[in-house]
Amino acid sequence: MIRRPPRSTLFPYTTLFRSVVYKIGNKMQDSNADTEWNDALRRHNILPAKEAEVTEEDVVKLVEETIQHKTGADGIKTHFKDMTLDELDEYEDDEEDERVLQAYRAKRIMEMKEARMKSNYGELLEITAEGYVREVNNAGEGVWVILHLYQQGIPLCALINQHLSTLASKFPQTKFLRSISTLCIKNYPDKNLPTIFVYFEGNMKKQFVGPHEFGGTKLTADGLEWMLSKTGAVKTDLECPPKKAVRDALFSSLGTAYGNGNEDSDGSVDENDWD
Repeated sequence: MIRRPPRSTLFPYTTLFRSVVYKIGNKMQDSNADTEWNDALRRHNILPAKEAEVTEEDVVKLVEETIQHKTGADGIKTHFKDMTLDELDEYEDDEEDERVLQAYRAKRIMEMKEARMKSNYGELLEITAEGYVREVNNAGEGVWVILHLYQQGIPLCALINQHLSTLASKFPQTKFLRSISTLCIKNYPDKNLPTIFVYFEGNMKKQFVGPHEFGGTKLTADGLEWMLSKTGAVKTDLECPPKKAVRDALFSSLGTAYGNGNEDSDGSVDENDWD
């Protein structure tokens, strides 16, 4: 009589293993997918732990740390941050520094692209009431908008349009707009012209209404730039207000003659009068 060999004590476990393998092959195609089944398999060490995803912030941080290490701790005298892209191309060093330069060059190109994206304007644009919501209210996060309401045939309006065109080119990160007053605001009175509204992120921050705000046709581009810089809409490189423009604005609005005590001994106006 032939005896049957004893049944293996491992039978239940091998059966379970085959069952798990069968499920892996039939229920999941992607072992990295975020599913409850995959999580259960990882808890039992059947699947390896999921690798952490590398974000763009992680890459930028790694590049910055490497650059800081190479330019600081290693004592390299060349300051990459002061180089132009052409200078970075010309710079030659060992293989490790070359990798750092390539990473830094990529970072600089990304920064330049972001700066160009922010500098989307650069000219004085004409709008009507239909474009007001899009161009002003929905201008976007961090965007300053300067809107000039004007009418044809008013000399000061024409002068301000001319100055705003110059400033739009100088400050391309600020949106400069103009609109015929009655096309933007129905029945807007001519006596209030010129009018300049200043907005930030769709909210009005400052308004200049009427010719007395600008000091007449002697207003200069620098004078207008200084006025707008006080609102925060542009970052001027002027160190003080143009004295001629300030003096004209002050005495034009007061309707008085020069020499009433507000002038300094050299004929200029005290800068404190602007504030």
